[in-house]
Amino acid sequence: MVAIRNFTPRLYQETIMNSCARGNCLIILPTGLGKTKTAILAAAQRLNSYPQSKILFLTVTKPLAEQIHNEAKECLDIDEDKIVLFTGSVSPAKREEQWKNSVFIVSTPQCIENDMINNKIDIENVSLLVADEAHNAVKDYSYTWVAKQYQKKSRFARIIGLTASPGSDLETIQEVCKNLFIEEIEIRTDQDPDVKPYVYEIDIKWVSVELPQIFNDIKKHLQDFLKERMGALKELGILQRANTSYVSKTDLLRLQGELRGRASTGEKDFTIWNGISILAEIMKVHHALELLETQGIIPLYRYMEKFNVEADSTKVKAVKNIVKDPHFKSAFIKVAKLHEEKIEHPKLIELQKIVEKEIRDNKEKKIIVFSQFRDSGMDIAEKLNTIGNVKAKLFVGQLKKIDTGMSQKEQKAVLDEFRNGVFNVLVATSIAEQGLDIPEVDTVIFYEPIPSAIRQIQRRGRTGRHGEGKVIVLMTKNTMDEGYRWSAHHKEKRMYRNLENLKKKLVLTHSSKEEKITDYMKENKIKIFADYREKGTGILKELVEQEVDLKLDSFPNADYILSSRAGVEFKTVHDFVESIIDGRLLQQIKNLKNNFERPLLIIEGTEDIYSVRNVHANAIRGALSAVAVDFGVPILYTKNVKDTALMLKTIAKREQEDIGTDFNVHPEKKKLSIKEQQEYIVSSLPGVGVTLARPLLKHFKSVKNVVNADAKDLEEVEKIGKKKADKIRDILDREYQTLE
Repeated sequence: MVAIRNFTPRLYQETIMNSCARGNCLIILPTGLGKTKTAILAAAQRLNSYPQSKILFLTVTKPLAEQIHNEAKECLDIDEDKIVLFTGSVSPAKREEQWKNSVFIVSTPQCIENDMINNKIDIENVSLLVADEAHNAVKDYSYTWVAKQYQKKSRFARIIGLTASPGSDLETIQEVCKNLFIEEIEIRTDQDPDVKPYVYEIDIKWVSVELPQIFNDIKKHLQDFLKERMGALKELGILQRANTSYVSKTDLLRLQGELRGRASTGEKDFTIWNGISILAEIMKVHHALELLETQGIIPLYRYMEKFNVEADSTKVKAVKNIVKDPHFKSAFIKVAKLHEEKIEHPKLIELQKIVEKEIRDNKEKKIIVFSQFRDSGMDIAEKLNTIGNVKAKLFVGQLKKIDTGMSQKEQKAVLDEFRNGVFNVLVATSIAEQGLDIPEVDTVIFYEPIPSAIRQIQRRGRTGRHGEGKVIVLMTKNTMDEGYRWSAHHKEKRMYRNLENLKKKLVLTHSSKEEKITDYMKENKIKIFADYREKGTGILKELVEQEVDLKLDSFPNADYILSSRAGVEFKTVHDFVESIIDGRLLQQIKNLKNNFERPLLIIEGTEDIYSVRNVHANAIRGALSAVAVDFGVPILYTKNVKDTALMLKTIAKREQEDIGTDFNVHPEKKKLSIKEQQEYIVSSLPGVGVTLARPLLKHFKSVKNVVNADAKDLEEVEKIGKKKADKIRDILDREYQTLE
């Protein structure tokens, strides 16, 4: 009997658990109200119902996995060595061994996905799969594939999704529910009667500031730039609307995607390429305007200065056009002047006042300041550290940018220091919104509103967990800030409305699950070996879907091996053209040809191969001709990932029906033909090589005649001059000497 310890379930947790006992359930609870403990409660129930089973608890990052691992050990009456943590730092071999002896596994989904692809773990006996931060279960995220495999192969599948905010639009919420096979939704807000007693008040305050006139002058220059470009799009017939004074970023991105889509099909209209270039200019200057309105002069100056530096060396037309534009030039002159004078954005001035007051009122107080951009974050931390009793540290993600990237080890160290009171203000980008064990804080400050309901809820949830909390949002009047404020507000309202509607429409099905592991357990499955580097293509996951016995290894001469004689080089349309540009292609095909009796090239994609890059069509035709004619390697075309996987499976099946599934994945170099052996021997002579070996053999008819020819006869062959002829005779005539 598995018991719960060290916590008493709340009424709403027990109510939610009853739904989890009946079917796959999406649990939506505000941050800090015990989603993890509710899932642990359900885990105990499943282990008691299926005593020999396992629990698989997935979460999005290593720090969160460590946090949940500790929580499970604290709350479940199971031997601690049966509760294990899987992350990328644990070797696959060790994970495979730990899996066999464990009961409760906490892991990142990528680890489990890799182990499932490699057949390192058997999920047949997993009685519960928990997907933490379940709003990530969309598109190609690992949750989607893992959940599908689990639902298919487990003998008693049950899935629980945990999130504070699954998304604002109905399509996204439905996608999460579909990908996790959700049958019921349990949603609670801080206003629900069974939750209210455990919710602490969060005081939300909006602080508005005005842009100074000098900022508005710069703003006008940037807006004039955008107005002219919008007009140009309208003249080209690309922008079909009467009012071009404002077009949202979303609309611009959609328009950009449409034009690129038309270009990729091979449409040669100059208008399309001109429109794409103009849109690139608009997007770049639109970002400059956002920095001016919502961030400050320092990040704006760095951004605009980068264009001036790049303009001298880049071939990108959009960058050159921006720098030459008089509106941009005028704006940059004024920005540079303000930067020199160290003029601050009014929000930064207001922020310093707020933080100073918060710390003055309570020196033990912990504050998080969220900022959208790293440059702003650096500036904020620097300014806050000039205030007495304020100790601020920047907290950013791992991507290196202006020397501000932090490794996971550095992130953990900073959070430990924050937790222990070494400093009292954490200035963080979006990295701190989810996926990290961030200590609870007294005050959360938004340097700017954000248009995402999910991110707004995640940020807010950093306070008010164990006592009253405070949220302060800074906003610049008559700027994008105001639009973002109302966008997030309406999205959050819409999210709860959609959830309630979806909850009413869902019907919980109790039909018994049919046995789905018969095919999975069949022997003599088709075997395919794949190179590790193919993990990112999606083909491997599709091959597993097709019940292929998939093995991963390192192969220098092929991407896929389908039999002892069939090797495949795989390329998408884009990669094929890139490999022509960087010179990889012919060497890869040569290696494939030299190592496999039946080499194949597969090119995947529906794009026009002549339009994906600015490469002359004759160069592409030449490469295709060389592969097919010079090397004699067949070229197969597939439409997408699924088509490629099915093609590989079909070829492997034919091969293995013919010569069997027991084959060497590291075959010796294939035997050379007589012609190739002759060329090989002659090519080893001084200064000859493969290029001159062929004309020599053609002239003298045999290797013997080449070797016996005197220097004068050798000189008769084109490109074999006196010097080469003498060297060849010297090596052939010289007496062999051993070293003593």
